[in-house]
Parts: sequence; C-alpha cells; structure tokens
Amino acid sequence: MEKRVLLLGVAALFVISLSGCSTASKKKDLEVQGLRNQVSALEAQPSAKTEEVSSSTEQITSKSSETSASGSLEKSGETNEQPTGRQIQAALKNAGYYKGTIDGKLGRKTRKAVKEFQKANNLKADGKVGPKTWTALKEFLQKKEK
Repeated sequence: MEKRVLLLGVAALFVISLSGCSTASKKKDLEVQGLRNQVSALEAQPSAKTEEVSSSTEQITSKSSETSASGSLEKSGETNEQPTGRQIQAALKNAGYYKGTIDGKLGRKTRKAVKEFQKANNLKADGKVGPKTWTALKEFLQKKEK
C-alpha cells in the first residue's frame, strides 16, 4: 500500500511537472514571438528613414540648384531680380538652347543649355545663371528667336 501511495505521488509529481513545462514552453514561445515582432519593427525603421532622407535630399538638391543658378544675383548688388527656374528655362527655350519641358527644375539639361548659351555669348561657361548671364538671357523671356 505504501508503494502504491508512493507510486501515485511520483506519478502526480510527474504530471504536475509536465503541465508546468507546457505552460513555461508556451510562455517562452510568446516571448520569442514578441521579440521577433519587435525586431521586424526595428528593421523596418531604417528603410523608412532612408526613404525619408532620400526624399529630403532630393528636395534640398533641387532647391540648391535653383538657388545656385539664380541666387548670386541679389548678392552682387547689380540687380535685385532673381529669375525662377521656369523663367530661365523659358528664356533658354526661346533662345533655342533648351529643348526640354519647362518644369522649373534646374537639372542637368538646363545647366547644359545655360553653358551653351554662355559660350555663345562670350560669358564664363559655368552653367550658373549669374547677373551677367541673366542680363543677356532675360531678353529672350518674351520673344522667340529660334
């Protein structure tokens, strides 16, 4: 009889220990899944930030190009006029140097057209619309030459 009680006690302890392991295992699985979710969320953050930085860089570059192409006019004291990207492109197009769409973005095509215009007008061919370049170029804002 003592053996049966002892055996029954051991069996009960065995069953209790198994059920405790099961609960611990489930708890551990939930913790692991929670950590995986956190890792996934953290891994997504750098790519989102990279896209945000990329977008900001493009905006800054675009504004910087427009400023560098026209920003020196006011600083020089010669004139207070600052042409917009659209004005520059329209004048270049009317003068026959720019073939692209007039979108106000002073990109590679616009800078190339500015350099060609500068060379043809005996100006320093740096691709920037400074006071001298704008003085020569603004004549073409209203009239179409070529």
